[in-house]
Amino acid sequence: MDEELLELQRQFEFAQQAKSSIRLSERNVVELVQKLQQLGIIDFDLLHTTSGKEYITPEQLRKEMAAEIRKLGRVSLIDLADITGVDLYHVETQAGHIVSNDSTLMLINGEIISNSYWDIVAEEINERLQECSQIVLAEIAAQLQVGSELVVSVLEPRLGTLVKGRLEGGQLYTPAYVARVSAMVRGAARGIFVPTNLSALWNSLQDLLQETDGASGVAVEGSFFQSLFNGLVKEGEILGSLRAGVHWTPSVFAMAQKECVDSFLSQNSYISYEALQKLGIPQPVQYLQARYPEGIPLVTLFVHPSIIEMLDASAEDAIERGSWMDSLSVLPASFGSQDASKILSLCPSVQKSLKSSKAIILGESYIFSNGFVKDLFDHLEKGIETLNLPAFASTGQSDNLHVIKDASVRHDTLPESNETGTGKQAVEKGSKKKKGKFTGNTKVEAAESDPDYHELAPTKSKKNQKKGKAPTSLQLSDSKLGLRKDDRMEESHNAISEEWLIPKIMALIPDLEEQGIGDPETILVPLASYLRPMLLNSLKERRKAAFTQNAQRMKRVLDNLQHKIDESFLNIQLYEKALDLFEDDPSTSVLLHKHLLRTTATSMVDTLLLDLDIHNKLRNGMEVEEPQKPKKSEPASLSPGDRAALAKSLARPLSVKALALVEALEAKRVETFMTALRAIAEESGLILKKLDKKLERSLLHSYRKLWCTRLQPQMGLERVRYMQS
Repeated sequence: MDEELLELQRQFEFAQQAKSSIRLSERNVVELVQKLQQLGIIDFDLLHTTSGKEYITPEQLRKEMAAEIRKLGRVSLIDLADITGVDLYHVETQAGHIVSNDSTLMLINGEIISNSYWDIVAEEINERLQECSQIVLAEIAAQLQVGSELVVSVLEPRLGTLVKGRLEGGQLYTPAYVARVSAMVRGAARGIFVPTNLSALWNSLQDLLQETDGASGVAVEGSFFQSLFNGLVKEGEILGSLRAGVHWTPSVFAMAQKECVDSFLSQNSYISYEALQKLGIPQPVQYLQARYPEGIPLVTLFVHPSIIEMLDASAEDAIERGSWMDSLSVLPASFGSQDASKILSLCPSVQKSLKSSKAIILGESYIFSNGFVKDLFDHLEKGIETLNLPAFASTGQSDNLHVIKDASVRHDTLPESNETGTGKQAVEKGSKKKKGKFTGNTKVEAAESDPDYHELAPTKSKKNQKKGKAPTSLQLSDSKLGLRKDDRMEESHNAISEEWLIPKIMALIPDLEEQGIGDPETILVPLASYLRPMLLNSLKERRKAAFTQNAQRMKRVLDNLQHKIDESFLNIQLYEKALDLFEDDPSTSVLLHKHLLRTTATSMVDTLLLDLDIHNKLRNGMEVEEPQKPKKSEPASLSPGDRAALAKSLARPLSVKALALVEALEAKRVETFMTALRAIAEESGLILKKLDKKLERSLLHSYRKLWCTRLQPQMGLERVRYMQS
């Protein structure tokens, strides 16, 4: 058998060495292979080598690549392409097949690495670790030219077997080194008796290790200390509680905290959050609620229900007696106003009283029974009624109420004293010529015939003017007297202010002063703020009732004033025309101007101010006695001081015009007085009739008849008839 094999080998060798008579070129071989593939004789894939002179099958390529991987343990795909002489694309394709079929291989960053390679690397790392006690994985990754994550994933399953060490925070430590550092952490933690931030402790241990190991030592991460610490806590070698991972509270400190809080709360029935924060409890409310669920949290304190029971008994007694109570005087000194307000709202009797409107809480800590507040309100309301009602005076002056009562009525012997009668006769005469009788609307009709009427009297529309409709005297006063409702309300609000009420309250409740309340903001201001709207509302109702009662009287006052002004203004216009006859004699003219201002003008101003003052007081709800009607021959007379006081007591827009009118009486010309009179008439809504030809003739006829009657006894009858003609 052996001889036959040897013979076959010799024949095969001879056939190989024999030269063929027919030689094929490379091109012919390529075409022949392609033809065989087309005919299906070659039914498998063929890969060209990079030289182009050889064919290789994928199976053969995989075998050659696997042989190189087993040989080297770690080889790059580029090196495999060079070794096999095949294009890199085919090498990458076959590498994927090889790695997917073999779980001991991995393809990373263009390299195929076997587990045997990692075993060898792990053994080398272990040898180095035993020499240095600690190794940084970043250095190993840099040497192997791979990522740190890959090194960690490779070393973790080999820890305890091929690698005798502990992996923590990106570093490898030997068991001896771990035990050494663990002992340091245990000792440092057991020496802590107060809450501590562990980060500071780890910094101290790092400095200690640097001093111990010297320059050769590697910096230890804080996570390594934290891991050892957590293990010690879990094993029970260190007692305490860890919060947020870094805040360590030893059990001895927690026990001391608990004893301190229990002792204070049992003795005082309350404890402040500030005290717990000083004890190192960062969330005192949650801590107390967890330990004492029956307690009640306030704004700055945590109290036991017994405090509420004590305060509730005192508050119930004060409400039943119809009195008041300061809860801060019952509670301990540590309670603030906000705490007092909250604990008051938790008292059952207070809740019941508030619901049934038997009590109110003011100033956060004060509780008043409604009966007490009502009595105080009644006293203040009576006090306001007995005052001179400064709230109703537009300028705040209440000293002018005596002007009407004290105004003297005197008789003036001058001829102008009868001007009222003569003026009335003239108006009646002029009216009879027009309608045959005198009516109450004569002044309105006469005013409508005056071209200046539309400038002095406000009207609603031209349509009303054409129809002869004019606003009544009461409507004019409402729009022109300057006493708007908003202004009066604002004046009342300013008059009854909190500053005005506080002394009154102090006088009615001397207990407030006896308790030594230094800051009025605590209760006086809240109490005054509570009573002020009630007093203003009461005042408003009284004024409303008084205004309703005085409405007809106000209308009557304005109607009478309009009638008086009509007569006086017609007379003074007639006298003003007469003064023009003496312009050539300056000295006589000045005397006559002054005489007219001192007599007729002064009487007219006195009448105007008195009636405007009465109307103002009636409008403001003040009680005004009916003045005694003076005789027609006895016009009212005021002193200069009374005139100024009455002018100032009016509303501000009207007061300015009234003062100007009073000052015009001291002027040298009647024209100044007439200008001021028109201004105040326009402001107050009064209508000033212009003297026309018809009224002038009537007035002159009346005066001529009057003087003839007076002079008849002294003069002859014939001479009087001559004068009449």
